[in-house]
Amino acid sequence: MNAAEEKHPVAATQAAEAPQWEHYSKCIHCGLCLNACPTYRLLGVEMDSPRGRIYQMIQVEQGRLRLGKPYAHHMDLCLNCRACETACPSGVEYGRLVEAARSEIERAYRRPWAERWARKFFFDYLLPSRRRLEMAGNVLRMFQRSGLEKALLTSGVLKIMPGRMDAVARLAPRMEKPFFTDWLGRVIPASGGRRYRVAFFAGCIANLAFARLNEATVRLLARNGCEVVIPKAQGCCGALHVHAGLRDTARQLAVANITAFAREGVDAIITNTAGCGAVLKEYPILFERADREWHEPAKGFSARVKDVTEFLASIDFCQDFAPVKARATYQDPCHLLHAQRIRSAPRKLLAAIPGLDLVELKEAEICCGSAGIYNVVQNEMAERLLAAKMRRIDETGADMILTANPGCLLQLRAGVARSTQNQRRVLHVVELLDEAGRKQELT
Repeated sequence: MNAAEEKHPVAATQAAEAPQWEHYSKCIHCGLCLNACPTYRLLGVEMDSPRGRIYQMIQVEQGRLRLGKPYAHHMDLCLNCRACETACPSGVEYGRLVEAARSEIERAYRRPWAERWARKFFFDYLLPSRRRLEMAGNVLRMFQRSGLEKALLTSGVLKIMPGRMDAVARLAPRMEKPFFTDWLGRVIPASGGRRYRVAFFAGCIANLAFARLNEATVRLLARNGCEVVIPKAQGCCGALHVHAGLRDTARQLAVANITAFAREGVDAIITNTAGCGAVLKEYPILFERADREWHEPAKGFSARVKDVTEFLASIDFCQDFAPVKARATYQDPCHLLHAQRIRSAPRKLLAAIPGLDLVELKEAEICCGSAGIYNVVQNEMAERLLAAKMRRIDETGADMILTANPGCLLQLRAGVARSTQNQRRVLHVVELLDEAGRKQELT
């Protein structure tokens, strides 16, 4: 058992974690959030808007609405993209509210048995265990490389199966060998003299499906004078658990990570994943009402967390790049823009690449439909959002799509694969910066 899988004592306190008056009372029901909400924009249903969901939370607390299937449905349909927070004039922390509502649902509502089994397998058995994730990654890689996956997808069998299996199967990430787990425990020296000592948060699934992205991130940091520590004892951040209302498991994972990174003595903890970064920065919220002894350590940990674009844009970053002759557009990841409020940093970095024609994307602030595992569990809604996003991308005439979150990469690549312009490259900002920097070094 590795350190990331160790059990840390946390109390079972789900009952205390419901939406709180001090947070939902800030909502003045003005409706300015409506046009920012992806589900409301598509459905036009008040119950599927931020304002409508907050109203339902209040009704549940007051005993006027049963905490049952309809309530769970409306909360589950939310992407938790937090675009409403950006639009809100009253400072409502909607993400905190919907996550608390989902925690309350997990305590009081019994989901269908198949859903319970799937959630338990994914959230409790697979994600927290590096060993099991690697085993699953190896099996999936063999399936993909053997030709069985291609044969299954082209056979049409999945199209007659329930649950939109064909569309979901096409979202499966490609397993990249060697896995980035081989890098855990290493210290990468800075290039040209150390200016900073940073720790890299590698994630969980990203170690398998985005190994090359993680390597590019470490190289880019080293190129910018960073000694990069990659703690071996780190593990899943718990973002997907928080979004699913599984806060006790999220606390277990948070404690493991706080402990792992506390030993390193670094200037910053760097992540290249917007969803992970948002939750890492909000670890203290997990310990406000439970396991209070971890609240201060969580605050110290979160204060050092930086998205890689945020960190690089804040320093005198190396701008020695080879020209990139391409027309590109940038899609804002929801949890980078709305949760972390980072908009200018990735654009600043991209502006430093000579020759790159960066065209602003209309409605770049609207979710692409990825949203963690939303594109799997709410596939129909996610597909509608993706179709709208691809139409906006088509308008730019871009031959390169850039973003700053692995989940968005998967979703946008799926959109490109089924479009008529399927030669477009979809890259993380870090991948393009690393590519341009390495090309320049070879000239």
